[in-house]
Amino acid sequence: GMKIDLGGIAKGYTSSRIMDIYKDNGITSGLVNLGGNVQALGTKTDGTKWKIAVQSPDDTEDYLGILSVQDKAVITSGGYERYFEQDGVTYHHIIDPKTGYPAESGLVSVTIVSEDGTLADGLSTSLFIMGEEKAADFWREHKDDFDAILMSDDGTLYVTEGLENDFSTERTVEIIR
Repeated sequence: GMKIDLGGIAKGYTSSRIMDIYKDNGITSGLVNLGGNVQALGTKTDGTKWKIAVQSPDDTEDYLGILSVQDKAVITSGGYERYFEQDGVTYHHIIDPKTGYPAESGLVSVTIVSEDGTLADGLSTSLFIMGEEKAADFWREHKDDFDAILMSDDGTLYVTEGLENDFSTERTVEIIR
């Protein structure tokens, strides 16, 4: 009676392919929202960057902050969307392959910003499982490929330096350099 969904990068791949279709048809400005996976082509028609709200894992009616992007995918993973509770324990859908159980990395939300939607989708889940320290180290090794916003279970918000000027929030932020 159980199901395993191996479509962890499907929406990121789909948004990237939609961007290719847009470009093939001469479209220079557009936005695709696939439920937690957003990808922007170019800028808005007035030349300003797209503004994307990053959902708060604490309150689905609130957001962590606003990202200004152009030609980027913005993809978030967190255990707050798909989960169940049993005997007072919450089980979310992001499985740690080492244990076979929901990841307990100390992170509750990971947002990846990258030109490649497929990469962003895969990394949002991978960095969620890694935890803040390993995720930060991974970003330092691959900072040309993506940026990230990480929220820990104690409410600390970490933002990689590549987003420092493109992410606005009322929360206290620690910049990963």
